[in-house]
This record gives sequence, C-alpha cells and structure tokens, in this order.
Amino acid sequence: MTQSFRAAGHDWRLYCGTEVLERYLPEAAVRAKAQRAFVICSPSINRRTDTVERIRVALGERFAGVYDGIEKDSTYSSVQAATNAAREAGADMLIAAGGGSVIVAVRAIAIYLAEDASPFELMTQYPEGKTAYSPRLMAPKLPIVNVPTTPTNAMNRAGTGLKNPDLDHRMEYFDPKTRPHSIFLDEGVLLSSPPDVIRSTATTVFAGAISSISQMGVNPLVAGDLQHSFRLAHDAYLRLMEELDNPALRIDLSLAAFLTTRAEDDGRGRFTAGPFSGSYAISTALHVRYPRVGQGESTSVVHAPALRLAAAGVEEAQAQQVASAMGVWSNGMGAEAAAMAVADRLEEVYAAQGVPTQVRQLDIPEDDLIGIARETIKNFNANAGARSPDKQVADALKLLQAAW
Repeated sequence: MTQSFRAAGHDWRLYCGTEVLERYLPEAAVRAKAQRAFVICSPSINRRTDTVERIRVALGERFAGVYDGIEKDSTYSSVQAATNAAREAGADMLIAAGGGSVIVAVRAIAIYLAEDASPFELMTQYPEGKTAYSPRLMAPKLPIVNVPTTPTNAMNRAGTGLKNPDLDHRMEYFDPKTRPHSIFLDEGVLLSSPPDVIRSTATTVFAGAISSISQMGVNPLVAGDLQHSFRLAHDAYLRLMEELDNPALRIDLSLAAFLTTRAEDDGRGRFTAGPFSGSYAISTALHVRYPRVGQGESTSVVHAPALRLAAAGVEEAQAQQVASAMGVWSNGMGAEAAAMAVADRLEEVYAAQGVPTQVRQLDIPEDDLIGIARETIKNFNANAGARSPDKQVADALKLLQAAW
C-alpha cells in the first residue's frame, strides 16, 4: 500500500573514513567560499590531540585561528568569549572540533555573530502562564563544519542549549540555518577521545537508538534509517569497551547518530517521546546541575526505570517491535511483560559497559531529587508548556525516586 508523506533534505556533505580532514577539508572550504576558517574547541582537544594541527595544515592560508575555551555543557560565558574571538579573526566559516558541547556552542556562536538583538531576546522565551516559544532568527549564518570527536546526535541538528548559572534554565535557541555545511567523521579524530568520554557519548547514542526503534507508523524512509541506526548502535555499543582501538565501532556509532537525525527530517519533525525513550528532561537536568555527570550516565540511570513505570500502558505492537530488536521477545509474551524484559536487558547492557543504572550511583544527595525535578520545567524539547509546572515536577520526581 502506497503511503502519503513528506520528506525534507538539507544541504550537507558527509565525509567519512581515514584522513578525511586532509583529503576533503580544503574542498569544503572552497565550496563554502571561505577564506577565514576559524576553529572552536575545548582545551583538551587543542592541547591533548593533533586535531587542530591537522585542520591548520589542511587549510593552509585559509586557517584563521582557534579558540579553545569551550566548557562542558556549552556555557554562555565561554560562548560569548568564542564569539568575540571569531569576530576579531574575521571568520567567514566556523569549524566545531569536539563533542556535543562544542558543536552546540558553535551553533550559538553563529547566531550571536549574525543577529543584532541581545542573546536574551533571541533565546526561547517562557512567559508566565503561557506556552513557551522560540523567536525566529532570520539573519544569514556563517557556514559551519562539524568535526565530531565522539558519536553525537548533535552533529546534524539545529537546536542549541547553553548553560548559564545566572538563569533558572538553559538559554535555548532554534535556527535551521545553523545546520552544518559539512560533517567530517575522521577515524583519527574519533579515536582521540578517551575511554570514559567515548563510553558516555556512545551510551547516549545507544539510548537514542532504542527510542528510535520504538517509533510506530513511520514512513518507509524513516523506517529504513531507524532500523539500520539501531543495528549499528546496538552492535557497536556492545563491543565498544572491549575494542577501544577499533575505529569502525566509533564510526558506526557516529553514523547511527546521523541516521537518527536524518530520519527526523524524513519524518518531518522530531519523534514523539514514548515509554522506551527514558526522560530527556531529567537527563538534561542531571548533567547540567552536576557537571561531573556525563550525558550518557544521566541517560542510563533513568532509562530502564522510566520504562518500568510506563510498562502497563505500552502498546503490544510497539513492545514486540522493541523486544524483538533487543532479542528478548518470545511468543505469547504480553506487552507489559515485553516492556519489562526490555528494561531488564537495558540494565544488563548498561552494567556490562560500566555505566550506572541507578541515580544513587552518581553520588547525588537524595534530598536534591526535588531540585533536579524542578529544573525539568523549562526545557523546550521536553515541555514547551504542554503540561503545568506542578505536573511536570511531580512526574519527574516520581521517576527520580523510582530510579534512585
């Protein structure tokens, strides 16, 4: 039966493999008509790896400098400093070399360089008693090249969230014009990430693949991307910590993340969070409130508990689809039993990779669970005013207590 659907494409190019920086970065700069390519990264990328030097050599005269002060969770202060540095360098192309924090930060830098209004006027607004909204950001943006050092779902998106301790929520922005001009999945760059970092980011990708494979009623393009994304992420994640020197696994995890976001384009929007998706709002609140907690660890501690709380309401077809993918389905199994089996398997997989499965393992005081729950209110991706603050906090606290 033929389906009716719409799909969207974006003007990106993906370069994947060995020494793709040397082979194709000059081509990307020429295609962007860039003469002043400016690199933005964290201190560790510039000082502990050869990534920036490789970029500098590959670009030659087009290399305009580097700012290496981006902080974890893309802090507003470091983004401001990077914006000033890029402006002073006369940047006409931005290169994000790093993980999700750097890639997200560079999107904000592109916005700050282009828009005239205050960053606080440009960000998502949360008017009291009303639905949150993101202002439209109309100015053209500089081309962005993403050079991920870890697998990350951030590599091909347009949303931005900055940590600002002076506010009670992140500074959030959305601008499709900050999608990347080019993405470089370079084996050497990906191998430069240490074990704890690659494990954390791979955990986030794996969890996202579970959420994606649970989507029902999607069009054929989306179904193909999500199925292959899950296979890549699942197989690579289970082998990752035993084969840390295998670049193919890091490439596969990166491609899984890329396919997930491409499927969102073909499905005309981000997928609806469901019972197999954990809790994006809580995971974000955890790693922002406690900077020492990685995003992967903040995801793994609530994934199985969230599913157990929702198991009684899972649809049979959805439960069978995920349980089959995870290898825990058996004939005659009911929807709730299948969901619980998936939750058990998730905990087994996470524990085998050495990531926590309970909130208490993060060394967070139990009396701060309410504080974490309150930080889930102003998160546009998870709650754009669809629920009351009291309901949001109550639901988040219930899950945190179950995950404790």
